Amino acid sequence: MSLDPDLLAILVCPVTRTPLRYDEARQELVSDAAGLAYPIREGVPVMVVEEARPL
Repeated sequence: MSLDPDLLAILVCPVTRTPLRYDEARQELVSDAAGLAYPIREGVPVMVVEEARPL
C-alpha cells in the first residue's frame, strides 16, 4: 500500500513541524529531526507522539 503524495506533502512531524519521509517497507512516516517513526495503520497515518517508534 502506498501513501497519497498529496497527503505526504502536507503532513509534518507534530514535535518538530518538519517534513516527514515515507518508509514504504515499514509503513511508517519518519521524522529524522525528532528521531521518531509514526506508524501507518490501514492506510491512516497515526500522528500521535505516544504511538511513534524511537529511531
